[in-house]
Amino acid sequence: MSVLTIAMVTVREVSRRRLVLALLVLSGVAIALTGWGFSRLPGVHNRDGTLLSPADVNLFSSQLLIFVLFMFSAVLGLGAVMVAAQSVSAEVESGQALAVLARPVERAEVILGKWLGLGTLIVMYAAAATAVEFAVVRWATGYMPPHPVEAAAFVAAEGLVLLTLTLCLSVRLSGITAGVIALMLFFITWIAGVAGAVGAVLNNGAIEATGTISRLLLPSDGLWRGAVFNMEPTAVVAVAAGSREAAASPFTSVTAPAGAYIAWAAVWVVAVVALTIVAFRRREL
Repeated sequence: MSVLTIAMVTVREVSRRRLVLALLVLSGVAIALTGWGFSRLPGVHNRDGTLLSPADVNLFSSQLLIFVLFMFSAVLGLGAVMVAAQSVSAEVESGQALAVLARPVERAEVILGKWLGLGTLIVMYAAAATAVEFAVVRWATGYMPPHPVEAAAFVAAEGLVLLTLTLCLSVRLSGITAGVIALMLFFITWIAGVAGAVGAVLNNGAIEATGTISRLLLPSDGLWRGAVFNMEPTAVVAVAAGSREAAASPFTSVTAPAGAYIAWAAVWVVAVVALTIVAFRRREL
């Protein structure tokens, strides 16, 4: 049984769950509602009774779209945690893993296959959700983010980081425990990232270092900042760079992630997957 076979089986199994159907339905509803909201922007009047200018519509659309993208990012992260938390632990607890591994199947193949299958679903959801949302906003307001493909890629990468973390935890812990810990680490890292941005604005090295270290230990927040940067028009970035309040916001990013940081995120994923394989090999079934 090859890695690709396990990946395809994983995709089929997860696709049959009601969680996926609920996620798709709710995402469709969210896109429809946000599309209706964006369609009202061109008809909004200023205080003097005139309609918003196209530049103002684009400005408001860009900022609102970042909030919508954050919603999809959070949903994607939560979905990744929920499906990955039960991926290994549930099979071990039910004895299904013992039956599969009784065949000539390497434990590394199981982990790599599950990661590849779940990762494929995450990338597909991120690509589809962002593409449809961007298309709806373009239809409603005429606005399109400056780098939509890059923004979607960063959102997908954030989901892959959470998938990798949860899969590693689920090898040794129960599904519920692994999921709770992964979500707690995700939110702690996000809060630490906000604190780090505030520390940078206030020139407080200790607080700024907290955010930097947290983004290295778990790259989810750093990747989210990359998505935000690629969503912002150049004019917004220029204004935010001169505003202390804007620079401290988790929904504003004045600089693109460095190439070294993106490389670190990739190395982090590979290292944690390798750790997951080692931990699974040492676990008694």
